[in-house]
Amino acid sequence: MSLFFAHETAVIDEGCQIGEDTKIWHFSHIMPNCTIGKKCNIGQNVVVSPDVILGNNVKVQNNVSIYTGVKCDDDVFLGPSMVFTNVINPRSAVVRRSEYMQTLVKRGASIGANATIVCGNTLGRYCFIGAGAVVINDIPDYALVVGNPSKQIGWVGEYGHRLEFNEEGIAVCPESEQEYLLEDSIVTRTK
Repeated sequence: MSLFFAHETAVIDEGCQIGEDTKIWHFSHIMPNCTIGKKCNIGQNVVVSPDVILGNNVKVQNNVSIYTGVKCDDDVFLGPSMVFTNVINPRSAVVRRSEYMQTLVKRGASIGANATIVCGNTLGRYCFIGAGAVVINDIPDYALVVGNPSKQIGWVGEYGHRLEFNEEGIAVCPESEQEYLLEDSIVTRTK
């Protein structure tokens, strides 16, 4: 008996490790040697390529492509139709499987609908990538980025609210009352 749910139309290749209470929905393909954590939700028409690693409680919305080289830590949100890349200069006639680049999405990061994450970058803890953004470089923890190419326009807390820092560099989340410090262009949670 399986400890996860997979819709009858989902394809799960051999060698995958899938955690307890994970759900895999219609027409999704989980390719060989993937690791998917506990309590994940893999939406409809998702492809998870070989050797991808998803932590616990990762939410993958419909039509997402997660290519080899991607690792998502716990509590990551991947919005509808967003996509990762894994080769910086793809050509149909040139085989570059040995050149797949690594992309790391750290704990709690959210990536909006239709965003593109160019390979070889790290997305910081709890960062928020706006819908349609094209990420071409590393993103700091708690950063809010939008646009093509993406540009940082502010900071967000762990509950996804924009942070407004006072003169002392302190901001308080209006929902959680968590406190954050902005110092030398780095945000850390203090309470």
